[in-house]
Amino acid sequence: MTREQDQAIAAKGRHIALAIAGTISLWVVLSLFIGPMLGLPGRYALLFDFAALAGMIYALVNIFQLWRMRRDSQR
Repeated sequence: MTREQDQAIAAKGRHIALAIAGTISLWVVLSLFIGPMLGLPGRYALLFDFAALAGMIYALVNIFQLWRMRRDSQR
């Protein structure tokens, strides 16, 4: 593995970590605090859940890309 590949893999890993942490943090804040505080109906909670699911799918796709990057760099 070259230094550039190591840096690209590390950057991808940080990006994935931030995407997961940001998605879950935002979902918790919206679902538990902001939604009830504003008195939003339950359909908005479902909207927040689907948005969090989309964020997790995005992270999963990126994890697969990271796995392929690591596998290709070890060859």
